[in-house]
Amino acid sequence: MHCALVSRTLDLRSYFGKALDGIAEHIQAVDHPADDHAEQVQMALAWHPPADAFASYPNLKAVCTIGAGADNVLACPSLPPHVDVVRVVDPAQAEMMAGFILWHVIWHQRRFASFMAQQKAKIWKRLDQRRPQTVSVALLGYGQIGQRVAEELTALGFPVLAWSRTQKPLPANLRGFHGRDGLLTMLAETEVLVNLLPLTPETRGILNRDAFAAMRPGGYLIQVGRGEHLVEADLLAALQSGQLSGASLDVFAVEPLPQDHVFWHHPQVFMTPHDACDISVDALAATLMATATAVQAGERPPHAVDRQRGY
Repeated sequence: MHCALVSRTLDLRSYFGKALDGIAEHIQAVDHPADDHAEQVQMALAWHPPADAFASYPNLKAVCTIGAGADNVLACPSLPPHVDVVRVVDPAQAEMMAGFILWHVIWHQRRFASFMAQQKAKIWKRLDQRRPQTVSVALLGYGQIGQRVAEELTALGFPVLAWSRTQKPLPANLRGFHGRDGLLTMLAETEVLVNLLPLTPETRGILNRDAFAAMRPGGYLIQVGRGEHLVEADLLAALQSGQLSGASLDVFAVEPLPQDHVFWHHPQVFMTPHDACDISVDALAATLMATATAVQAGERPPHAVDRQRGY
């Protein structure tokens, strides 16, 4: 089976060459636009595809996206309605994300930003310490990654709250919330807010003035979902007023972040360049193989997203 590599922002062959080499006996990877193989292409691997990316592949059956979210593929105008969009589900990715979030939660809890400022000013001053049990952490999104993050946080003693669109079964040591009313109830108890949501019309702009105002004063935002979840002006206002004490941002509406953006030099913002976690080559190869097997059998691939919900 031929698989087209489609991206306008990444060299997929450079990033995932080992995965592609490992399955070359079964799947032939061709660079987009694959003019010589267009009719043979039944599957694509994509990340931020250009608007016309899929128009030239008349027999396309499935598109695998390299990230946990599928929004950038679902939004592509040339994606045919019958084509399945498949997410890579990777336990190693969840592990890396959990470690990343844990670090930022502890960064806030132990006031390391204040220590860095003191070091810069040559101030020797001890600060009051807070136990994890006093810092409530709320997760927006409770999928595979959210579940791993919750496990790691609770193991260290942090009280964890979890919100999802619909009610989900949760372990006894977590408190769950769902729906709009549940979101507001959860935020009232939240000190650290972690966004893990997929980007959908309902979640776009969910990190806004109302959400920040509902949190405990002096709260902290950890944003690892999608850049479009965040209303940047509302975050800046919340930081200026003191309603939020800081924010860790890994994703942005425009990437790379423009050189003149205020986040670059904001003293209360900690930035990373969309690098919280990545998928493993083994998980990518397994997803491509499982998708190809399903397509050849005329079945829906594992981990295909619900296009109505967007995840």
